[in-house]
Amino acid sequence: MIDKIDFDKQGGLVPVIVQEHSTNEVLMLAYMNKEALELTLSTNLAHYFSRSKQRIWQKGESSGHIQKVKSCMVDCDNDTILLKVDQVGVACHTGRHNCFFTDIKTSQIISDVEVNLDNTYGVIDTLYHTIEQRKNSDPAKSYTAKLLNGKQNSMLKKIVEEAGEFTFAIKDDDTNEIIYEGADLVYHCLVALASKNISVDRIKQELARRFGLSGIDEKNSRTN
Repeated sequence: MIDKIDFDKQGGLVPVIVQEHSTNEVLMLAYMNKEALELTLSTNLAHYFSRSKQRIWQKGESSGHIQKVKSCMVDCDNDTILLKVDQVGVACHTGRHNCFFTDIKTSQIISDVEVNLDNTYGVIDTLYHTIEQRKNSDPAKSYTAKLLNGKQNSMLKKIVEEAGEFTFAIKDDDTNEIIYEGADLVYHCLVALASKNISVDRIKQELARRFGLSGIDEKNSRTN
């Protein structure tokens, strides 16, 4: 049956609607490629393909909030999957039970955070997710939204400015300023990544790839 699923229609991916098995509550929407579907069916644990991270991930691989698969159905066009699961913990990275909690008309948040996942994902991942959530905020009230919705040159200029201030702090041997300016530089780099929808996980993957590889060899291996 897997071979009948039309992965080619959407560039190798199919959307997956995920429901709570016991209540039919819609928890989230994700995507699978063929390998992720095969892993899901062989392990009975939900695996997806992250478009932002550009890799397969098991739901709950960081948080432990896994999804135990109870049934896996395909629609009449063979291009959408319905997954019914037993959700362990919460489905959303925000700590809410499902990912659908914002009213489009009023912008009202209609459900509360059930689990604080800040420590689970780490400060960098949490900050990146927060930056992404600010994309649709009011630029008059959110500095992040102002950067993301303003002129690109203004956003990039801040990276240059913060990099300069960081290097001067290093030169001045001022520990507090090094920390402050380093934090500012990381934040503005994350904003730039979010503006291009490039997950910080991609940076981690690249750093991991370089382990055990000479810096000179790595530079020489790059194609121009």
